[in-house]
Amino acid sequence: MRISPISLLLGVIAIVTAVALPSMVDLFSLLSMTVYLVMALLALSLAFVWGHGGILCFGQAAFFGLGAYTWAVGAFNFGPGVGAIALAIAVPAVFAALLGYFMFYGKISDVYLGVITLAVTLILFNLMNSTSGDSYRLGEALLGGFNGIPSIPPLTLPGAAEPLSPEGTFTLAALVLIGAYFGVRVVMASRFGRVVAAVRENEQRALLLGYNASRYKLITFTLGGALAGLAGMLYANWGAFVSPGVFSLSQSAQIIIWVIVGGRGTLIGPIIACVALQAMVTQLGAQHTIDTGLVLGIILILFVLLIPRGLAPTVVDAARGLLRSRARTLKETT
Repeated sequence: MRISPISLLLGVIAIVTAVALPSMVDLFSLLSMTVYLVMALLALSLAFVWGHGGILCFGQAAFFGLGAYTWAVGAFNFGPGVGAIALAIAVPAVFAALLGYFMFYGKISDVYLGVITLAVTLILFNLMNSTSGDSYRLGEALLGGFNGIPSIPPLTLPGAAEPLSPEGTFTLAALVLIGAYFGVRVVMASRFGRVVAAVRENEQRALLLGYNASRYKLITFTLGGALAGLAGMLYANWGAFVSPGVFSLSQSAQIIIWVIVGGRGTLIGPIIACVALQAMVTQLGAQHTIDTGLVLGIILILFVLLIPRGLAPTVVDAARGLLRSRARTLKETT
């Protein structure tokens, strides 16, 4: 894939910002921005699965939560290093592959697929809520039920004597998000990505052309699960805590809202929408005067009714229309 000079420039600016910003802001703002970036990675995973793959997944929080819990268990048992990171990515990916195999090769329709993924997420939520007591442990990790797993060891990179500081965690989250964004773009522009887009647009036609649509959808679903698991790992490392709330219905709904508001057919739109909505929710929550869930619901309804394509496509179309209008005006005056 050939990356445009503008995209390359923006990527370089993003990397420089990720490295330089921690020394410019206070600790509270840095911690807030870190979790925004982590959630943006989660939004990116659904933007790929749903926006590019056309797979209606209402349970992306399941893979996010599995990544968070796997990181916690791995960090307690094997140390907070590369091994625990690999587990936190592999377990959600394998789970997504197993779940997707039965759904896609079982020819389940999109509506039922969305219901199944949401049901699996709620099952995991209730399951982890029921693990209170000393008997519910995996090795050295006590699951803790609804109280969650506290005091998770922070990530220690290979060769480092000390675990990651908050500044290092922010930089890592930003670099992972940037890498994942460009990685997904490369996948979308590849032959595999073009076939996935063809399956999304017309699965029957792709089948007639000889493509195994179920296999392409399964791989897309698995990659999305791995990305969500990576986001879960970063989230558990950021707060040193994980609870069944990562599987909650509100968490699942928020991911859907980020993608719809940002624009389902784009990658950058859900990232921007996630960061903006998370910042708004944080500000409103600090005031204790407005129900943030109600505000998010109103925003979702407004975008579905008035801006169904999402923020990013609408802004791009408006900018293109303005440029065409100015070009016509200049042509007429000359």
